Amino acid sequence: MSQQPQSHVSTTPLDPASYPTWGALRWLLLIRLLLVVGLTLVFSPNAVDPLLAGADTELAWSVLLVYTLLVLLSGLSLYGRWPTRKHQVYLAILVDIVVFTLLMHAAGGVASGLGILLTVTVAAGALSMEGRLTLLFAALAAIAVITQQGYQALQGQSPAFTQAGLLGILFFAVALLSQMLYRRARTAEALAARRQVDLDDLSKLNAFIIHNMATGILVVDGERRLRLMNQAAHDLLGTARQHRGRALATVSRALADALERLVQPGAVRQTVINHQDRALRASVKLLGADRASGVIVYLRDDREATAEAQRIKLAALGTLTASIAHNIRNPLSAISHAAELCAESPGLGDDEQQLLAIVHRNSARIDEIVSSVLELSRRDQIQRHPLELYEWLRGFVDEFNQTRQLQPRRVHLHLERDPGVVEADPRHLHQILANLCENALVHGGEGVITLVLDRDLHTRRPLVEVIDQGPGIPAAIADTIFDPFFTTRHGGTGLGLYIARELAESNAMSLALLPNRPSGCRFRLLFATTTNEDRAD
Repeated sequence: MSQQPQSHVSTTPLDPASYPTWGALRWLLLIRLLLVVGLTLVFSPNAVDPLLAGADTELAWSVLLVYTLLVLLSGLSLYGRWPTRKHQVYLAILVDIVVFTLLMHAAGGVASGLGILLTVTVAAGALSMEGRLTLLFAALAAIAVITQQGYQALQGQSPAFTQAGLLGILFFAVALLSQMLYRRARTAEALAARRQVDLDDLSKLNAFIIHNMATGILVVDGERRLRLMNQAAHDLLGTARQHRGRALATVSRALADALERLVQPGAVRQTVINHQDRALRASVKLLGADRASGVIVYLRDDREATAEAQRIKLAALGTLTASIAHNIRNPLSAISHAAELCAESPGLGDDEQQLLAIVHRNSARIDEIVSSVLELSRRDQIQRHPLELYEWLRGFVDEFNQTRQLQPRRVHLHLERDPGVVEADPRHLHQILANLCENALVHGGEGVITLVLDRDLHTRRPLVEVIDQGPGIPAAIADTIFDPFFTTRHGGTGLGLYIARELAESNAMSLALLPNRPSGCRFRLLFATTTNEDRAD
């Protein structure tokens, strides 16, 4: 059953309720751990930075110890996923603002340069919260810096409110730039997600179209290994679903050998191969400039191409027969009627009667040809029905013997294996077998005509063979007996076998002449598969 392509639903986290993500929290934890290590090195006894010469190292180490414990505790909270993601970010940013403000105070104030750490905190908070609350974080950091400077002024130290103000402006600038950067990143991410949805849908649509094409498609690489094989190719090759990378020769040796011939420089890119008693028309398209590149192989059942040619032939034949019915049969009827009127005239001599007989005989022959062509033009009006083939053939044989007034058993049925039920147009099947039996009566002498009902040994398809005991058909003309208007009998139309084969092909059957020993002719009519399961022999 064919499956309709389904639209791909993007799983990209675009919902603001999903922020911050656990991944963002892990990055935030990593940044804080790096800051712990960096601050530990800054306030170590070996530090020689002149800006930190008068720093309150006791206060700084106490703050760093508490900060380290809080960072480790936040790592445990992240591992346990408690409290919620938002609350973990809020706590982390507030703790960092307080800790960095205290460290800046311990280092001597804004002049120490440690206030820049608050900028890192504001940026990290803005990105972690996906652009939300960025101004709040900047405002808290600015308030913390101004509060520290106010406390420093109360202690009798000279404050640096100008530097604190500039630092606060920097906080807001970083917050706004982080928010703008986030929005641009989210816009690009959303656009990429939409493009990915379109690409996924297009890829699924292409796969759906290729999968449901009536033409078999195989894609093989330079090493002649399968990269793609649609359902039609599986059906035509009669194989189970193959895995990518399997060698083409393991699927069909005939196709692999044909492919090597088709990719040769100057070779015709189309051929017919025989795979499991089925004729397949293969054409190739090179994906590169040389034969070592990938190849697309198109497969079609050769019967479909034949059927398409038959449909074109039918269309042309329909136009021809309409013209024949109007331009030949009507004048022919007038000629025949005039000949009949002339025959009724008194005083006609033997020569005149002989001439009228020639007119009658040839008019009848032309009428027979026209009737055969008209019958052939109606073969597209197929009405297939399930037929119990053995019972149907018994009725056909009895009717044929009675209609031709033949001796009993002159035409008889011999059953080898019961094929069960087949699907065919009974009118066409009757015409095919009648033409074959008529041909056997004319060319087979006085011997018995046998209809053998059997199954093909390889394909298990039902078959009927019409066998006579005549002299047979010479090998020199065996290939031309199905051509229209070819006949070896004086006065024959040469359309009997041609019509039989055309009607067989229009019913998905095949008619062929097989060698018969020691003499006689053997025509085999091979049906399609039975409508029910194969019965035991």
